[in-house]
Amino acid sequence: MSVAGTRRVFLKSKTIAGTVFTGLALSPVHAGERGELKVGLVGCGGRGRGAAVNTLTADGATKLYAVADAFLPKAQGAVEGLKTQFEDRVDVEGRVFSGLDAYKNVVDCCDVVLLCEAPGFRYRSLRYAVEQGKHVFCEKPVGVDAPAIRSVIESANVAKEKGLTLVSGLCWRYDLNVKDIMERVLDGVIGDLTSARLTYMGGKPSARPRAPEDTELMAQVRNWYNYTWLSGDFNVEQHVHTLDKGLWAMGDVPPVACYGLGGRMQRVEQPGYGDIYDSMAAVYEYSNGMTLYSYCRQQSDCWSENNARFAGTKGYVSSVLGRGVITDLDGKVIYERQNVPSDMYLIEHQELYKSIRGEIDTINNGDYMAKATMMGILGREACYSGARMTWDEAFNSDKSYAPSDYTENGVPVNVPDEQGRLKVQVPGLGSVYHTVSR
Repeated sequence: MSVAGTRRVFLKSKTIAGTVFTGLALSPVHAGERGELKVGLVGCGGRGRGAAVNTLTADGATKLYAVADAFLPKAQGAVEGLKTQFEDRVDVEGRVFSGLDAYKNVVDCCDVVLLCEAPGFRYRSLRYAVEQGKHVFCEKPVGVDAPAIRSVIESANVAKEKGLTLVSGLCWRYDLNVKDIMERVLDGVIGDLTSARLTYMGGKPSARPRAPEDTELMAQVRNWYNYTWLSGDFNVEQHVHTLDKGLWAMGDVPPVACYGLGGRMQRVEQPGYGDIYDSMAAVYEYSNGMTLYSYCRQQSDCWSENNARFAGTKGYVSSVLGRGVITDLDGKVIYERQNVPSDMYLIEHQELYKSIRGEIDTINNGDYMAKATMMGILGREACYSGARMTWDEAFNSDKSYAPSDYTENGVPVNVPDEQGRLKVQVPGLGSVYHTVSR
């Protein structure tokens, strides 16, 4: 299918109001009290296998019924590993699929679908799943560009109208300890928010080598993390977790504008390290003067941190993760969280099945999972371009990172030249060929 066919923009509105759910919800679609649910897994990498473990652990009446991955050996390996742990609850005989359209095979034969493929594919899998009336666990992020986010919002609206459950992989929203602090922030314990510091700084990830049989597109899919069209860049793929905490603290209201800076300092080898950055810093502005300061980095032998801190008119949250302390303006501790056992990866799947089975109100996380991903995209585009960019400009953009088509012979948006160089975004200059190597 062509890009035009797959990237059709559903929303008519060209304002932020377009991100608000519309339409009336119909009667929820629920399974029987403890009826068996057939679960399908799309994307059999580490996170996909982990999600399958979480699902099978969370609800004893689930069965892994079908799997799909771009590469058959990865799908087969996932099945073998899961069978050693869950034995007869893995029943995929004749339903192990591979290829870039294999998600349809999984959706067609299952009740619940776990979408864990590369983010660049996720919007179309989600759309197909809700069109077919299936419940969905959708990993983060949910897209890599604005057209994909608009599609995701429409899919979430359709899921809501059909009464389908849609749970996001933004797992911190389900962590009991983080929820404890964030609920206090939302309740005004530190007053009106004035600023936040959001960090996700870690080491340099690895790159996956090309296989002899790979086309250019499949080589990039194999090494998906290092290409913007597949991962969204690490500001979207990974830092989205911390950006979501900022969005959460603001009552899921997105910022009005962003500017930033970033580049590549360690991740310079090509083609292995693709076209993404290894450091970004961005400032997210709100109309009331609130500012979110965002810092993310993936460089070896550097100080690391993954956290969110908030300042308000009455006090401070010194750490959302870790110790979880709230102080007043003079530094006096007014609340210190006592951590309780909390496996957020398991909890989100437990809530998924409670929702599907009608034990709680139907969950639809579509609004915040789309907005959090869009925050990452906004920050990335501001860093790539060197421009101050408004939310509306970014959200309404038609800039697409999609390939010519979603087949193994499709043409990626960034193809190496005769010297094996890829283009990299340079602030103020646009897309230029990367010339540094070491």
